Amino acid sequence: MALTGHAQIDQLMVVEVEISSLSTAGSPRTSGADPEHVETLAEAQTPLPPITVHRSTMRVIDGLHRVRAAELRGQRKIAARFFEGDEADAFVLAVESNVTHGLPLTTADRKRAAGRIIASHPQWSDRMIASVTGIAPGTVAEIRRRRPEAQVGEVSRIGQDGRVRPVNGTEGRKLASRLIAQDPSLSLRQVARAASISPETVRDVRNRMMRGEDPLPGPRRGNKKRANGTEVPAAGRGGLRPAAVACRNPVQDRAAVLDRLRADPALRFSETGRTLLRLLTVHMMSPEEWDAIIDKVPPHCGGVVARLAGECAEMWAEFAQRVERKVAETA
Repeated sequence: MALTGHAQIDQLMVVEVEISSLSTAGSPRTSGADPEHVETLAEAQTPLPPITVHRSTMRVIDGLHRVRAAELRGQRKIAARFFEGDEADAFVLAVESNVTHGLPLTTADRKRAAGRIIASHPQWSDRMIASVTGIAPGTVAEIRRRRPEAQVGEVSRIGQDGRVRPVNGTEGRKLASRLIAQDPSLSLRQVARAASISPETVRDVRNRMMRGEDPLPGPRRGNKKRANGTEVPAAGRGGLRPAAVACRNPVQDRAAVLDRLRADPALRFSETGRTLLRLLTVHMMSPEEWDAIIDKVPPHCGGVVARLAGECAEMWAEFAQRVERKVAETA
């Protein structure tokens, strides 16, 4: 995801500004600068990196500790880059900058920042706000639920990929379940694009279908009562059974294909081929194993991990397209 703020900073234009002209009000860091961190920066022998300043208000967006360190050094000026956007986007950039590098914001500060961003950017999805603030999407959703005024009239939100999706994903889940049942070989992203839901939602739908559950979460998953008082399992109420999705476990299918590739001399006996096999092997994990990894990602670096994973996914998608084109050209 590329935030608006990044596009409005001239990364090449660095100027010297008077420290006395700067404002540090409105920072997402409510406790102010950390004295020990300021001293560490002040004692460093190298020049401090440029800070980021909101041009229209001269408010420090990123670099509070560097400003205090420069003051401690006795400097009157400090190197800075200017941000040209509005105050709401300036705050978003301030939060993201203080989550991805430097001294991290506290959890309490990140939650307060999420509430402020929900108010200023209500059209952003929970995952998008989570990627900026470094907290879990579920935590963002809970903060949003406590702000009912932010949800009035909402019918859609903008995701991390820039796509607009409906707030109520029920219809998207239903369409995704039909697409998966018709063609189990479709990738998560293919189904996500067709159903206008996120790839992670598609993964959840697929996992529910493979377990014989209703693709829709919530009360629908609970067992209903028959007239005689006995319970009807969810899978027996029209839910798609695993057999309707695929005859085999997709992970097992991929493992079998990878075994055949490992036996191919063209790959086994070349360094490039072995590198490719190692890369493919890394991804031979079950959805449960991926879920376990996701659960262990620390909230304070979740945004960075998500961004890197997205970039890796884009590189793999481009890799797949180029290989397919090469196959078509040589056929």
